[in-house]
Amino acid sequence: MTEQRIRVRDGAQIAIALQQTEADKPRIALIHSLGMDRHFWKPVADQLAQQAHVLTIDCRGHGQSDKTAGPYSTSQFANDLQDVFEAIQWPSAVVAGASMGGCVALQFAADHPDQTDGLGLVDTTCWYGPTAPQDWTTRANKALSEGLSVLVEFQLSRWFSDDFRAQHPEVVKNCVDTFLRNEPSAFAATCHMLGAFDGRAALGGIQAPTTIVVGEQDYATPLAMAQALKDGIAHASFQVIPHAKHLTPLETSGVVANVLAQLLTSKRA
Repeated sequence: MTEQRIRVRDGAQIAIALQQTEADKPRIALIHSLGMDRHFWKPVADQLAQQAHVLTIDCRGHGQSDKTAGPYSTSQFANDLQDVFEAIQWPSAVVAGASMGGCVALQFAADHPDQTDGLGLVDTTCWYGPTAPQDWTTRANKALSEGLSVLVEFQLSRWFSDDFRAQHPEVVKNCVDTFLRNEPSAFAATCHMLGAFDGRAALGGIQAPTTIVVGEQDYATPLAMAQALKDGIAHASFQVIPHAKHLTPLETSGVVANVLAQLLTSKRA
């Protein structure tokens, strides 16, 4: 594995990790959820690394990437990924994301279709609904005025099932620690980005092979949101993971890795 920081078009630096395998293998880029970083994908990335080149990134405002001033947009995050592709000489890849990362992956597929070999949409949505700007502004303001710690219980209630939380306290602790390392201003800018995101118009134009995955008990991006993705993207596959909540790449990493492995071998229609 190699780790580096790549300067993108506006001068910001994006932290990445790259696991490389045999030259003729496919490529996959994995984009994390809100408040996490590239290590979020480690359980899945390690399973995929034998059959693909695997890129994980810290999105702008997260992890070791620069915490540039807002406003942020999903197109900006997608352009960051495109610039990373250019820097590491990837002409294209399967692009997959969880939650926020799924919004960015969808935006990337819409903005850069020739560089999207496949699309993985995990626990995500194309639109958070009519009250999204207000809802996300409330969360952003709470982080700014009271700090991220006041949001932890809310996040935990959505991230993992009760059984997983009881059986894997170390995973839960790591997620909480990662979440608390965020800068409130960057977190708030990302919240506003998600509140403004509306990718519904892009769905009909997606031509890349697409897989949609959602936890059965996901209350953050529930089944109806996943179904809207399925209804809007022609020929997309759809899988519900029983009993899982919002962060399935951690709670059910084997299932998510298997689904993405199948996407690596899919051919564009």
